[in-house]
Amino acid sequence: MNFYLHPQAEAELVDTIEYYDTCDYGLGLEFAEEVYSTISLIRQYPNACPQLSTNTRRGLTKRFPYGIIFQIQSGTISIIAIANLHKRPNYWKNRAKEDQACYDKEYIKSHTPKEV
Repeated sequence: MNFYLHPQAEAELVDTIEYYDTCDYGLGLEFAEEVYSTISLIRQYPNACPQLSTNTRRGLTKRFPYGIIFQIQSGTISIIAIANLHKRPNYWKNRAKEDQACYDKEYIKSHTPKEV
């Protein structure tokens, strides 16, 4: 199953990679690898992740305190947040309620990264 990163989720990913690199060089790359490993598992077994609401689920990274918040929209996993589990719970909920036009099938298709 393909996935799509919400622009704010993508910004969270980049910001967190940069933050971890300031803590220890290379740690940002390790974080990115962990996030993409978690996304890979989500893509294989999306229904194995616990539900947060009717349409929203969360996959957890193993090493870092982050959750990958996602919904399945038009057969595509829409990642709406790369959420630090120790900060601002549920801050991402407004993203889940955004105009569904942003999840239009053609929009997702044109903004979905190629298979890795």
